[in-house]
Amino acid sequence: MDFVRDMRAKAKSLGKRLVLPEGTEKRTIKAARILMDEKLAASVTLLGEVSRIDKAAEEEGVDLTGVNIVDPRGSFHFNQYARDYFELRRHKGVTEDQAKYEIAEPLRWGAMMVHMGDADAMVAGAENTTGDVLRAGLTIIGTQKGLKTASSCFVMTGMDPSWGKEGSLIFSDCAVVPDPTPEQLADIAESAAQSCREFLEADPVVALMSFSTKGSAKHADVEKVQKAVEVLKGKNPDFIFDGELQADAALVPSVTDKKAAGSPVRGKVNTLIFPDLGAGNIGYKLVQRLGKAEAYGPFLQGFAKPISDLSRGASVEDIVVTCAVTLSRAK
Repeated sequence: MDFVRDMRAKAKSLGKRLVLPEGTEKRTIKAARILMDEKLAASVTLLGEVSRIDKAAEEEGVDLTGVNIVDPRGSFHFNQYARDYFELRRHKGVTEDQAKYEIAEPLRWGAMMVHMGDADAMVAGAENTTGDVLRAGLTIIGTQKGLKTASSCFVMTGMDPSWGKEGSLIFSDCAVVPDPTPEQLADIAESAAQSCREFLEADPVVALMSFSTKGSAKHADVEKVQKAVEVLKGKNPDFIFDGELQADAALVPSVTDKKAAGSPVRGKVNTLIFPDLGAGNIGYKLVQRLGKAEAYGPFLQGFAKPISDLSRGASVEDIVVTCAVTLSRAK
């Protein structure tokens, strides 16, 4: 499986519209040109002051012909977006004047474009923090129906083909929710299962992991995972899952037979759910460094429409790949 190639091909075939709120950021400007040249998006919109975007592009030698440039305050959508944002936030005490001020901020404007159907996906984070990107997404786009939790996943590839889908697995959550409740863990499992379908093109087989297998240890952290499994059962999802399972019990059939005999995930797991951010972050980095796997992400999941966050140290190629992956999820 060549994850990047596959996501680029899927994005190109879908022909969706992308908004990049950090329009004056030079790596983002370069990425916008590549996205258009490679036809990975039907349109790319950069947000910000037109003169600043033009100056940055000129300094980098980038021709922005064919790329949309929008200054929110000068857009003919401004009044409509401000009214819609006010309706979304009035219950939080936001006034009409505040709404006009806040919606002009590029992250919120980009999220509103996606919410209103004027763009299909948004990518940001080269300048803004993850928290800023998440707040804009949660405030305006919101989570998918039936979910209350936004989270993230990594696509781990390049491993022995006997693992997961041809050597690829979904790891979740490794970047967003530090200490999820049982309800949040259940949401994360549902979102990760969807990510498995979209990224690996495989039927999800999900393991909710712990340092205990089927009650072998007693601890509040174990009980949390056990409760998450019960919550998930109550939601009757359309994928196979089991927990709580230690990593070896989840992944190695002979160990599964000893520790969790009869488990429906035996020998089929392609999606791993970590009990907290510490485990997830450590887990993916160990597999990446010691196992020499490729780690792609983190990709946000659980939102009603596709948005993604970038590392502020992202390269131009990182931005292009994240945009292609995000566009590949657009309906």
